[in-house]
Amino acid sequence: MKVAEVRHILDTIGDLFPDAHCELNHSNAFELTIAVLLSAQCTDATVNKVTVDLFQKYKAPIDYISVPLEELEGDIRRIGLYRNKAKHIQSLCSILIEQYGGEVPEAHDLLVTLPGVGRKTANVVVSNAFGVPAIAVDTHVERVAKRLALAGWKDSVLEVEKKLMKAVPRDEWTITHHRLIFFGRYHCKAQNPKCQVCPLLDVCREGKKRMKTAVVRKAKDHTSIS
Repeated sequence: MKVAEVRHILDTIGDLFPDAHCELNHSNAFELTIAVLLSAQCTDATVNKVTVDLFQKYKAPIDYISVPLEELEGDIRRIGLYRNKAKHIQSLCSILIEQYGGEVPEAHDLLVTLPGVGRKTANVVVSNAFGVPAIAVDTHVERVAKRLALAGWKDSVLEVEKKLMKAVPRDEWTITHHRLIFFGRYHCKAQNPKCQVCPLLDVCREGKKRMKTAVVRKAKDHTSIS
């Protein structure tokens, strides 16, 4: 895709969601790490409902390993895969205490070695907590990137990330990540995207296909009624 086309996409999404930001509530790098870990296969809204009480009860890594696993499981029971996540949290907290003085490491390559912390989680943490430019590819970012031909339909998550990093100026990686999420979450939804009012319809292969299908369906319905 040409630079001008990418610029058009970035500016248009930026106009739609100029104030896009991380919607996981947190007050420090540690809380953000826990929140992102909990958000796997779960909505940010649900995570925020759980962390309201969780972050009041557990302030530091030592707090999470000072309770039985069953108690922590109960505290996050509303979160999908809560049993596995509780185990990951306790293991992660033990490592933070033993190896990093109870602090979340800033280096991406260290973050991804922590239990429950994959590449996406590490990207979210380094960009939001430590100010390091990064693009975290979640389901929204992946969907939007592929629909807008910023990535190929069959590209893996890592391939999508690499293509976005190449196409988007480095100093815009983090804000672009947030804006793509907002665009996918509130506009270019998985099931009912707002194609009919989308300012990027002219460059969206998915949108053009959907609108063409809608026109054909409408014409068939009109013919059957007549």
